[in-house]
Amino acid sequence: MSSAGSSTEFDQVILPAIPPVHLLSGQVPSLQVTDRLHRGSQIVGRFETSGLAGFKVSSQGRPLRVLLSLSTDERSVSGWHTGRTEPATTLPRLVQIRSQGGLRQCVLLRGKKAHARVAFDLTPAEIPDDGLICVEALDITEGDGVAEEVLQAVAGRVAPDGVAGLRLDKVVFEEVPAVDFDPDTLDGSRCEFSSLISGGGLANLNRQGVRPLRSGMFVVNPVLKDTFGSSGRIKLRLGTKAESASVIPATWRRMNSELRWLRHATRKLLGAAAPAVERILSIRDGEVAALGHSVQGNVTELELPSPVGSPLLVLMAPSPGAVPTLESGTDQ
Repeated sequence: MSSAGSSTEFDQVILPAIPPVHLLSGQVPSLQVTDRLHRGSQIVGRFETSGLAGFKVSSQGRPLRVLLSLSTDERSVSGWHTGRTEPATTLPRLVQIRSQGGLRQCVLLRGKKAHARVAFDLTPAEIPDDGLICVEALDITEGDGVAEEVLQAVAGRVAPDGVAGLRLDKVVFEEVPAVDFDPDTLDGSRCEFSSLISGGGLANLNRQGVRPLRSGMFVVNPVLKDTFGSSGRIKLRLGTKAESASVIPATWRRMNSELRWLRHATRKLLGAAAPAVERILSIRDGEVAALGHSVQGNVTELELPSPVGSPLLVLMAPSPGAVPTLESGTDQ
């Protein structure tokens, strides 16, 4: 038996993941550390509650882009791992995604079948010599660095224990692409698919067009260098649509669904159906002001600085009988 320092020839050699690599299972050797994450075979894993996954990655002194695929399903409830589940809440989840100790993006997930994408870059200085890259999923109320104004604003509007049962479907490590081919304007659904916007998660990742914002809020995430939104300003076009009768309780629906639809149709006809923005909050710093905010007919145009160090949370004012929508985002 030979030894080098504290190691022996019987120690298992851990091979790091070599970018570009797509990790689709929790059984890969490069997944070195888990905290409240149950490893999967068809997915990387499922979180009990706020937790962490640590991967050994050979970056070779290069910056890396990290891409995550997250989702919810019928098992995404508190206590799923014990068999003593709590009833599912209808409130959306607001989850922080952190890496190497820093907040990278936030995701807002609503419903049982919601998919979200996360994308962020790590500099060579952020990757230690041992190559361990940690990805944390934390409820918005946990950890340091969340502004008190944000916690007060979302109290009662988002689910407690928002990471419970959250699936980590895929993790990708790749070199930072040299060129971005995104157009200057993306529709609402493509804004969410790109991870710039998180408005509740997409049930269908191939969806295109207007994105309903049924949670009454959405997140604008820090953008990646030389990608869509990185020019410094983002213009968002917000509209409304009449609430579907199927989401109104039956007794109310029989009496008032047509009246509510007609009321909203009348407001649109009169050019008075534009959504109202209640507040804009930096997750880290609290209240911020929009660079531009205007109403044109039934559309609200919101111009924001491209977030860099912290996601922005945009809260919409209630609009009875109508759902706010994200029509498009434009890289200014």
